Order: sequence, then C-alpha cells, then structure tokens
Amino acid sequence: MRKTLAVAAALAACALTAAPGRPAELLATGSGWKLATRLGVTSLSPSRQYTLTFATAAMKSRYTPYLTAAVSQVKAAGVKLVIGGVESVNPAKCGPVGHIQYTEMYRPLGRGGYSQAMPCPHPPKGVGTGGIVAIDTEYWDGSWPMPEYKLRNTLVHEPLHALGLDHPNLDLNKDGKAGDGECVATRYGNTPVMCSPNGGYRTSTSMGRLTGFDTAGLKALLANARAQGIK
Repeated sequence: MRKTLAVAAALAACALTAAPGRPAELLATGSGWKLATRLGVTSLSPSRQYTLTFATAAMKSRYTPYLTAAVSQVKAAGVKLVIGGVESVNPAKCGPVGHIQYTEMYRPLGRGGYSQAMPCPHPPKGVGTGGIVAIDTEYWDGSWPMPEYKLRNTLVHEPLHALGLDHPNLDLNKDGKAGDGECVATRYGNTPVMCSPNGGYRTSTSMGRLTGFDTAGLKALLANARAQGIK
C-alpha cells in the first residue's frame, strides 16, 4: 500500500517559469505531512490541470465512487484535479503531463495487500507532472479482504503519492526508525491518510477523506510553487 513504483520516466519539458533572483526557501515537511522531495517533487502548479485517468472503463467505473469526495477536497485546497477518462497505461513510464494514471496489478509491491504509487520523479523545477497508481488486484478478487475504511483510505492515499505527498511517519517511540503507524494524530486519534500503513479516518462518515494534515501538505506544494514564481 505504501511505497513507490520503480518507474523510469522520461519527462516532457514544462512551460513553467520562475522568478529570477535569490532561490526561494521551500517547505519540505510539517505537522502530519511530508513532501516527496526524495523524488525531486517540491511543488504543484496552481494553474496546471491534473487529471485522474484509468487503464480501462471498468476501472474508471470502479474507482470513481471511492475518489469523488477526496477529489473535491483536493480541489478545495487549490489543486486543479479532476476525474478524467480512459487511456493506455504503462506502469514503467509516466503518461502525459498532468495525468495521474490508475492501473491494477497483482501485488505491485511484491507483498499481499499492498498497492503502490509515485509521482513522476525529478520533474523540471520540482513541479509535479503526474504519476502512476497501481492497485493490488487482490482487493477485488476476494483473496485479500480488507475493512471498508482501510480500502477507502488506501484508494485515496495512493493518488496523493502521485501528487507529491510522502509518508509523514516519525520516530515517536525513539527507537531509531519511523515505524508503521508512528504519526501525529488529532485528539480523537485520527492520523493523516498518508500515514503508513493504514492512516486516515475510520468512521463510516469520514473514511476515504483527507484529514487536515493531508490538505496542509497539498497547500505546501502549492505554496512552494508560488514562492518560486511558478504559476
């Protein structure tokens, strides 16, 4: 569910300009969020259209109900994200600029029940250009049953990776590593949906939605673009 595809992407040049002069100081992490700076993604263009696309019409029909509420939240945060149509997906290569492509694979991470996604790595000026989402087919064939809240949160977690958010896990127990589930939480115990491996809301009314931590991360990606004069 929570790691990255080994995608070797040849990225198209972007028609983006940054203001001359002193380099801007960019945000990388905050309370409950972390950006995918290790893959060279620091920003999202406030003006670029980002589109979720699907490898088949059946996938579009399957995933759209799970994504609709979260997409509305992403848009409210300032990212121009829409649910699009069907196009060919090659998991080893990023698609058109701005496209976040969904496909399904058996154990894309090599482990049962784990999906994976990543942004197209090292885009020009660090501005996200889209990415790939590969969902484990075991969720749908009955071989890997999941509670509904885990399924919904996972299906939202993965495209946020493709937009440029990383896992915000911390070493809270001071054992030298940021372990599973070690993330900041609200006073009600809600962790970011980007928390690995199973963050997000667990109630029937809120599962599959972004937390305030996650929207803060998206806003940081947009703020970094503006700090560089990128539109």
